[in-house]
Amino acid sequence: MFDLIIIGAGPAGMTAGIYAARAKLETLVIAGEFGGWIARENVEIENYPGFEKVSGKELIGRFKSHLESFGVRTKMAEVFELKKGDGIFEVSAGEEKFSAKALIVATGASPRPAGIPGEKDFLGKGVCYCATCDGPLFAKKDVAVIGGGNAAFDAARFLAKFAGKIYVLEKGKEVSADAAGREALEQTGKARIIANARITKIGGDNFVKNVAYYDAGDPEKKEIILPVAGIFVKAGNSPAAEFLGSLVDLDEKGQIKVDPGTNRTKTEGLFAAGDVTDAKYKQIVIAAGQGAAAALSADAYLRRL
Repeated sequence: MFDLIIIGAGPAGMTAGIYAARAKLETLVIAGEFGGWIARENVEIENYPGFEKVSGKELIGRFKSHLESFGVRTKMAEVFELKKGDGIFEVSAGEEKFSAKALIVATGASPRPAGIPGEKDFLGKGVCYCATCDGPLFAKKDVAVIGGGNAAFDAARFLAKFAGKIYVLEKGKEVSADAAGREALEQTGKARIIANARITKIGGDNFVKNVAYYDAGDPEKKEIILPVAGIFVKAGNSPAAEFLGSLVDLDEKGQIKVDPGTNRTKTEGLFAAGDVTDAKYKQIVIAAGQGAAAALSADAYLRRL
């Protein structure tokens, strides 16, 4: 029996593990991998305090080393079921079951691919999912934002600080971002908004060189090619929360609803942190802070038992 089980080993989960260890909680971290998409895509990070620039793999490696320095137990496995009975959580992972008095879910969320030909091939070679993380790498270069709504317009507006021209390619006939967001983007003088766009492929050689699309209203579907150095895909995120069932409430995006002060969920003893939650901003430093808050809240909960 553990005091605390943490599901997930990204910035939120590993920070929670560090704080739990310092609180002398008997802790187990269960995850399929360390770092998630940050390590897999090996993004260049320029906004994590203390590092002018650091790769995703290096930063996650430092998180992992810090966690391991406290002797926290880890289990590499995918969690497929979680139950609570008589005040105890039972976690099924791989072929084993583990129990704990409190639990933190920090399973994260992965950027949802748009499924465009060439998107996977040029990932890390001009195709990006995070404007805040990677935007500065495209200083004075032309870029395209694929997607609609406020998320795409917010990304484009951020990119306007660095990029040359910015093309916003939206699938809908009408722009779905709110009027204020559209006006703010137009005021940058850098953006061209293209509605009713159907992306056909992303092209290039070693790096992205262009994106091709056609106007859905064109009966001939004439292909138009935009020369760009970067593609920012804003097709939403996929939170990893399905296995929790009725133990948590989810918002319309599938994110876990948490109390912003304590990171607790609707279930006593169950906390959540990082990109899997309904926190507005999705940043590594914010996920780490939420992991710390969730661990402190879990410790306070356990002390009351």
